[in-house]
Amino acid sequence: MKQILMEPKVMSQDEKKLEKNIKFSKEEKTIKEKTLSDLPGVGPATIEKLEAVGYNDLMSVAVATPGELIDATGMVQAAAKKIIAAARTSLEMGFESGEDILKKREQVLKISTGSKTFDALVGGGFESGALTECFGEYGSGKTQIGHILAVNCQKQFPGSTAVYIDTENTFRPERIEQLAKSVGLDPKEALKNIKVAKAFNTDHQMLLGEKVEDLIKKQGLDVKLVIVDSLTAHFRAEYIGRGTLAERQQKINRHMRDLSKLSQMYNLCVYVTNQVMAKPDTFFGDPTQAIGGHIVGHASTFRIYLRKGKKGSRVAKLVDSPNLPEGEASFYVETSGLKDI
Repeated sequence: MKQILMEPKVMSQDEKKLEKNIKFSKEEKTIKEKTLSDLPGVGPATIEKLEAVGYNDLMSVAVATPGELIDATGMVQAAAKKIIAAARTSLEMGFESGEDILKKREQVLKISTGSKTFDALVGGGFESGALTECFGEYGSGKTQIGHILAVNCQKQFPGSTAVYIDTENTFRPERIEQLAKSVGLDPKEALKNIKVAKAFNTDHQMLLGEKVEDLIKKQGLDVKLVIVDSLTAHFRAEYIGRGTLAERQQKINRHMRDLSKLSQMYNLCVYVTNQVMAKPDTFFGDPTQAIGGHIVGHASTFRIYLRKGKKGSRVAKLVDSPNLPEGEASFYVETSGLKDI
């Protein structure tokens, strides 16, 4: 009888590539699973301090500033910079091609206002990963739009949550019930999926903005929308006179930066309302101007000016956008929501 000898299997080029890709994927997964303890110079005591103020993973450290880490842990500036650099290296936070950004843009969500003309004005709805500011005088429809978005986001994305930071006691559950019935949602479920917090001063308002991340990470909520109504009410009341202007603007800037960072990290929509003032030196045209100056203007991705129109209508004017032309949309605010003219 002849003895059959088994020859060692020779791998083809395709099989070698497949094995290499599997190995690369495992290595990539290991990189992504790195924790705070993998950062240089970060021990258990430092991790405890970081987690106590919301720095639970590498991404939160990577997008922080050295000053924030120094305040949280008491470490020196050099160590804070080293930790941030290490976190960014682990997450490969470098340059991307325009094509990669375009692919990421495919994940952007659009929350409808219920008005076709308004949606068309803002490119199909209020965008996730962005901060949209609506400013206008009292009764122009800013709060109404906030309530409508809180209901419509649940209609479009079942199981999602809206967060409502109320600074002027404007949230009305009765209005949510009306809007939920008009779009075929259970009013009780709609109210359950809206997390409301009343802010009593500027520090409390900023803290609530930071706490949204806890709702996502610790409670596992699928937050699609954050509403701040209104953004500047407390700042306007607490900081009076020119002597406090610099501090006020710095604080507003930090608050808006935190909200913007939140929207980009978790692909959610941030909608803020803003108060206005009249410019006495304006002789021609509309004297209405938003509170917060250039700080609020630069921090907002989209800016919409709301005003009262003819016969009880409302007019929305797109003032600023990174990719859309200026334009206007007219609509009525009714019990069931927004209605096109």
